[in-house]
Parts: sequence; C-alpha cells; structure tokens
Amino acid sequence: MDTYKLNPIGSIRSPLKTRNEAPRQGDEGAPEAWIEILPQFIVALTGLAQGDEVLLFTWLHLSHRDVLEVHPRNETQNPLTGVFATRSPDRPNPIGLHRVRILEIESPVRLRVGPLEAVDGTPVIDLKPVLSRSER
Repeated sequence: MDTYKLNPIGSIRSPLKTRNEAPRQGDEGAPEAWIEILPQFIVALTGLAQGDEVLLFTWLHLSHRDVLEVHPRNETQNPLTGVFATRSPDRPNPIGLHRVRILEIESPVRLRVGPLEAVDGTPVIDLKPVLSRSER
C-alpha cells in the first residue's frame, strides 16, 4: 500500500487544550480560534476576506488511528458503528473537517475563525472556500 506525505500549512491556536474540553461539533459551543499560517503559504491566502466561510481541514494529531468502530458520540447505548459512518476523530486517517467563518485577518499570517472545536496545536492541512450555488 502506498503512503503519502501531508505538509501542514499552519496550526491552530485555541483556548481548547485537551480533547475532553472540545465539543463534538463546532456548533455545539466551540470557541473562536486563530489559524496561524506558515510564511511560505501566505500568498495562498490571497482572495480570502473577513466574513468568508471556509472549509478548514486539519490533522487530528491526538486521535487514535487504529480505531475502526465506535459508539457514536461516545455514548455506549448507541450501537457500535464503523468510523466511516461517523464523525469520530479516531479513524485510520484522522482528517478534521470544520466549516468556519473568517472573523478577522490579522496581518497576512493569522486568521481568527469560529466556531472551531479543534484543540490548540492542531496542524492545519488545507483551507477551501465554501461555494455558493452560482460559484459551483
């Protein structure tokens, strides 16, 4: 089986320090956070603006990669379910998908976004704009 290398483009700076502090989804009380972009990727931010909605892709570095089944939402009364049918952070390739709004652009290297359930230090692997129907 082939392996592939991901290159982080930045990292998250968040008041959330542990997985236990983080809500399951951003719309469940997640705070605002900062995305710090590495200098070599600053030009890739051209065209993004305050107020834009973006899809933020992260590498959930604290996740367990050997988990294939979970009780959804960590509630044992829920039947075991394959991780590909859940939003569990524990999975073979722990890629996080977060829909956030850009609240502020501080210089070209930091974006304040929210809501974001990722913990402090989480690597950022990509950003993509949320497209309206007319932009598709």
